[in-house]
Amino acid sequence: MKLSDIQARIASELGLKMTYMDVRLLVDDLKLTPKDVDVPKPVSSTLETASTAQPPPAPRASAATPASQPATAGPASSVSVQVDQIARPGAVVSGKVKFSDGNMAEWYFDQMGRLGLIPQQPGYRPPTSDLQQFQSLLDSELSKMGF
Repeated sequence: MKLSDIQARIASELGLKMTYMDVRLLVDDLKLTPKDVDVPKPVSSTLETASTAQPPPAPRASAATPASQPATAGPASSVSVQVDQIARPGAVVSGKVKFSDGNMAEWYFDQMGRLGLIPQQPGYRPPTSDLQQFQSLLDSELSKMGF
């Protein structure tokens, strides 16, 4: 039974109205595992999806490893972008960027969707060409992540 079915059965048989969360906690406390009905997939569609499927994404980094994803625009790229697994406080998404001259900066998008750049060297301003490359790399990386 699904949790919603259990919730309905408790209400009908025992006259107790419980929230979904209450039922979930009760099931957890009793160490029960509701079973979902597995719908078998047709064999032909499984073969088609296996032949046209793209490779799975790389596994997420654990807490012990650096939490970022490097991205470059190709072999001639001089700018690299990394997206943090956990965004900095007050940001929706954040990461790091390395510019062509070797300077690094942290970037973030705040709650209002504004892009912020925090250079490691105070007062540093990246070249315009690097900023354009950074924005296109950032756009492609965030598109991959669904942002």
